Amino acid sequence: MAATVTTKRTRRTRSDGERTRRKILETAVRLATVEGLDGLSIGNLAMATEVSKSGLYAHFGSKEELQLETIEVARDLFIDVVVIPALGVEGRGRAIGLCDSFLDYIHRRTLPGGCFFAAVAAEQGARPGPVRTRVAEIQLEWMNLLVESVSKAVEAGELSSDTDVELLAFELNAVVVAANTAFNLHDNPAVIDRARAAVERIVSSLVPS
Repeated sequence: MAATVTTKRTRRTRSDGERTRRKILETAVRLATVEGLDGLSIGNLAMATEVSKSGLYAHFGSKEELQLETIEVARDLFIDVVVIPALGVEGRGRAIGLCDSFLDYIHRRTLPGGCFFAAVAAEQGARPGPVRTRVAEIQLEWMNLLVESVSKAVEAGELSSDTDVELLAFELNAVVVAANTAFNLHDNPAVIDRARAAVERIVSSLVPS
């Protein structure tokens, strides 16, 4: 009986610890879109999460560890709200769907500072190290997903056979990232509508006649 009680208590403690860690990281994702990854500190996280500084130190061995784990939670969120909703369609529809769900992600104010990766890419671009490397890897995952979607649309005959798939993916990404910047600055829903129209126009211009 004593062993059983101890096991249950250990499991409960571990579960509580995991929940607390997740809460800290989800808060860090939100803060990073406003303060940047370099702006994350034990002090502001303690205030935002109501977890003691000593409790926070127990979860993360270094600021870099906190930053890297924050990036992974942001990636999970991005996959959930941007990538997965677009996976129900193929080809041209998927490419447009990825852009649509990205714009929804911005428009709904999923995070207070807009797209996490747009924010931290600008911050980390000139700072070599593991944090920049991981951000770059995830940005490349996104671009590869756009390229793959466009390539499949070309293969299916939905887009012209001479489509420059990497250029088209670049243009689509440029539109949604520009919308992220403009919407954050001006809080104008018309920006999102213009971005959707731009995506449709760019893609439609490559549909075989």
